[in-house]
Amino acid sequence: MINLNRKIAKLAAAAAVSAVALAGTASSTFAQEVTLRLHQFLPAQANVPKNILDPWADKIEAESGGRIKIERYPAMQLGGKPPELIDQVVDGVVDIVWTVAGYTPGRFPRAEVFELPFTMSDAETMSRAYWKLAEEEMMDTEFAPFKPLGLWVHGPGVIHSSNPITSLGDLNGVKLRAPTRVTNKLFSNLGATPIGMPVPAIPEALSKGVVDATVIPWEVVGALKVSELVNNHTEFPGDALYTTTFLFAMNKDKYDSLPDDLKAIIDANSGEEFSAFAGKQMQSDDAGPRAAAVENGNNIITLTPEQVSEWKDAAQGTIDEWFVEMDSKGIDGKALKARADELMAN
Repeated sequence: MINLNRKIAKLAAAAAVSAVALAGTASSTFAQEVTLRLHQFLPAQANVPKNILDPWADKIEAESGGRIKIERYPAMQLGGKPPELIDQVVDGVVDIVWTVAGYTPGRFPRAEVFELPFTMSDAETMSRAYWKLAEEEMMDTEFAPFKPLGLWVHGPGVIHSSNPITSLGDLNGVKLRAPTRVTNKLFSNLGATPIGMPVPAIPEALSKGVVDATVIPWEVVGALKVSELVNNHTEFPGDALYTTTFLFAMNKDKYDSLPDDLKAIIDANSGEEFSAFAGKQMQSDDAGPRAAAVENGNNIITLTPEQVSEWKDAAQGTIDEWFVEMDSKGIDGKALKARADELMAN
């Protein structure tokens, strides 16, 4: 039944893609040798498409002399829901996707090492380490069904809430949106009631009281207008409370079908340096929405080192549980964490 449902979803998505493509090209002649469809879940004006995905696509088009055309489809315009993006690119329904690894819980277990609480302090450094560790551990395992173009994380995760959250006790009974399996487990262990949902669903969930709080980085707060929906924002100086891993991926067959010179252009603009750039850009884009929240008079709660230490102690149980889970999958979680820490330190 699951396979049948996936086939039906694939056919429906393919029909939607074909309809969009035909509408735009029925009376035109392609000047490009290759057209690639890039599908993602945020609106076009959000920071990631505006400052990362569009510049990447523009560069590919320019360096190919127009032989590659990248059609950009934001906000799930080609159909489906955000958790379906990775299967859309694997199945060839679309050619390139940007998505959250955790939207498909348990599918990318090794990538979760970068989502463990209080592991990240700098998104550029961690994104570089993420790519390097993926080359060592993930390209032939969970990332084998597609071609990774970029792997990165966002800046420090922040709690945005209706009521102030300072101590662990403030989480008791709070309905909180979290992005991934690891972060849901973390907040459940800390006393909240986590509710998983993709980023685009956050504004409606906050406005209707489905959730009382959400955890996202500052950079996406502006696009979602979160600081207009809640007034309290809890920051964790130093090591971040959490971060999220992203996948920027291409269909393998589509990549393999390209002539070698066009493959070279894709490769030259993908990989470790692009991943590091993307992580750095996301963290840099935190500044604007944070400043807007301050200007709006919102309550910015910056925890002291002593308060952060309390949260770190409480989060250790989530890390230990993850190690046990990885062992059950035949993955040495402790070794993976040690290697990730080593890569981030060098």
